[in-house]
Amino acid sequence: MNVDLNGKTALVCGSTQGLGLASAVELALLGANIVLMARNEQKLQSALLDLDVSKGQQHDYIVADFTDAKMVEAAINRYLTKENIIHILVNNTGGPSGGKAIDAVADDFLQAFNNHLVCNHILVQAVTPGMKSACFGRIVNIISTSVKQPIAGLGVSNTIRAAVANWSKTLATELGPFGITVNNVLPGFTQTVRADYVIKKKATDSGKSEEAILKELVAEIPVGRIGQPNEFGAAVAFLCTPAAGYINGINLPVDGGRLSCL
Repeated sequence: MNVDLNGKTALVCGSTQGLGLASAVELALLGANIVLMARNEQKLQSALLDLDVSKGQQHDYIVADFTDAKMVEAAINRYLTKENIIHILVNNTGGPSGGKAIDAVADDFLQAFNNHLVCNHILVQAVTPGMKSACFGRIVNIISTSVKQPIAGLGVSNTIRAAVANWSKTLATELGPFGITVNNVLPGFTQTVRADYVIKKKATDSGKSEEAILKELVAEIPVGRIGQPNEFGAAVAFLCTPAAGYINGINLPVDGGRLSCL
């Protein structure tokens, strides 16, 4: 099986912690050069230290805030003017605040759409010319299992994640002929800051303890535990390898079997 990413460069967004960082770590272990992208430069510099360099990889970072699409566009364009080519793009942005869809105001949806879909699209448009010239490209969007089964209390997120999934599927059709695959990976409950937030929110809304909420969540997962970030990162990394070249346009849940739908 060819999972060698030596000589390939991967841009991983939201990569100073959680699922983004876990994905970057796994990609580096396969030999990829990593470009981390997030808003906090100090955390970016720290995250670089977690990346494998045993195969001679050279890692870098880009500072950009995904609440500002123009900043993201300027940042990626500056990087690419140095004749750099991105072979792998992992789109990842922290999710919108929780709450019922009916209680959200219009600006909540607009900001989330900008943060997730618009910024993703800007990055895809910037990196695809290089992917086409290399005859190799992998785009992976970290979304949510809510694209298959909406999650109660995450109304804005459910809505926007579904939009990203459909955008991704459309791109998979358009870019496939150029050797570029586009896939989504859908995290279930994984041990991250985001998961901690969801647990706290459910506890507050229900009046139950966080321990009780966690127990309820675990009871819904067939494997009987919360997932670990490295398990998720491994799924992302595999989709970026040459071995995964015929996998295109899918939504891959990494949730321990929690989803009740196919």
